Amino acid sequence: MDMQQLKLSREHDAPIYLQLYGRFRDSIASGKLRPGDRVPSVRSLASELNLARGTVEMAYQMLSSEGYFLSRGPAGTVVSPRLETLSESGQQAASKPLARTSPGSQTVTGVIRPFQLGLPALDAFPRKTWARLAGRNVRTLQAQSMTYPDPTGYEPLRRAIATYLGISRGIACTQEQVFVTAGYRSGLELVCRTLLTPGDAGWYEDPGYIFARQFLERAGMRLEPVPVDTEGLKVQVGLQRAPHARFAVVTPTHQSPMGMAMSLPRRLELLEWASQRQAWIIEDDYDSEFRYHGRPLPALKSLDRDGRVLYTGTFSKVLFPGLRLAYLVVPETQIKNFRDSANHLGGLGSILTQATVADFMEQGHFARHLRKMRSLYAARRGYLVDALSTTFGSRLHVQPQAGGIHVLAHLSTSHHDKALAEAAQAHGLAVEALSNWRMRRSRQGGLLMGFAGFTTKEQALTSVEQLGAVLNQF
Repeated sequence: MDMQQLKLSREHDAPIYLQLYGRFRDSIASGKLRPGDRVPSVRSLASELNLARGTVEMAYQMLSSEGYFLSRGPAGTVVSPRLETLSESGQQAASKPLARTSPGSQTVTGVIRPFQLGLPALDAFPRKTWARLAGRNVRTLQAQSMTYPDPTGYEPLRRAIATYLGISRGIACTQEQVFVTAGYRSGLELVCRTLLTPGDAGWYEDPGYIFARQFLERAGMRLEPVPVDTEGLKVQVGLQRAPHARFAVVTPTHQSPMGMAMSLPRRLELLEWASQRQAWIIEDDYDSEFRYHGRPLPALKSLDRDGRVLYTGTFSKVLFPGLRLAYLVVPETQIKNFRDSANHLGGLGSILTQATVADFMEQGHFARHLRKMRSLYAARRGYLVDALSTTFGSRLHVQPQAGGIHVLAHLSTSHHDKALAEAAQAHGLAVEALSNWRMRRSRQGGLLMGFAGFTTKEQALTSVEQLGAVLNQF
């Protein structure tokens, strides 16, 4: 490998080890390094680039933990042979930049498209603060941080999460009840391994979060679609369709994807059902922080008196999805069972990222970032809604909602939302069809559009006009 490809800068915001990690990853993605290629030893690369061996080791550890590198002991380190299709897929993506994505897909790796769902405002993330905290954690790396990490998560991070939830969400919990996971779906896996059995029936909001549905179905769960209305999940319908369900998955603070909040009577009704049936409620509080009118609503977990609610949250939308960090709060009576399951799932790997998030929270940067994002997202939502109104007029109705980082728009035409979304995706617009998020067919279609990436009114208008040109073809 040409060492010129690994040009590093001490003037760069990112620490040297992260720059080195990024250079290797880019070289693999572009095909300059191919599966099976041997990479320089830590000692020789450190000497060649005039770096400390620890800096190179840190980059290599990250690349190995993420599957890019494979260590073969005395034979050296190579690019993982499992990446054989990576360069081919990268070339295909380059030759077909407007390729259609599969229904419900949120991202194309390395590409941010207009209307992308699930992505926060990456341009507004405090990178310098983050880099400073991350660099400090690397420089002060202690021996205890280099041993096998706690599979339940880094203790200071669990403590910071418990404190944050007590203040912002009204959830009284200890750090022992908090389990840090590698994303929301890893949290679901922990729940399934601990409390559920393949074949168990569960209530699922219809429409509901498509990726959670796909995971639970693949885990062998039998999901019963329960419709939602302006008050959230229709508990009585759930009782009629699946009276012996073992669990329910809900998004009570900001229903995904419709946007309404579950009313207090429905919340109490759901909690009563869970208590009587000894069922479990999985509360997905995915973007409660972003509410534009008044304070964030209390979590359903804050009303739980019988220990039936499993609360999940994620850092993907409040910080950035590349962290792959989420958390799960379990009832006190289940701490031991969940710890046993976590021990068998293998944990999260290096604590460096968790330590940086913990510092980010403990030093007040997290709260300041959330305050900034609330006002920023309110403005950017306005950019998109105004652009939709200007371009479509009465042909499109934006459903009102008090928070979140996407909008749901209903078309007055009879065209099927799936066909419209697929046409938009073929033109590089990451619009999604509401119908793909449903388990049962409905006449009420719609288009889901993220707005966090629109930095100006003009940018939003340009993208909406592109969408209008696509829809005018129907």
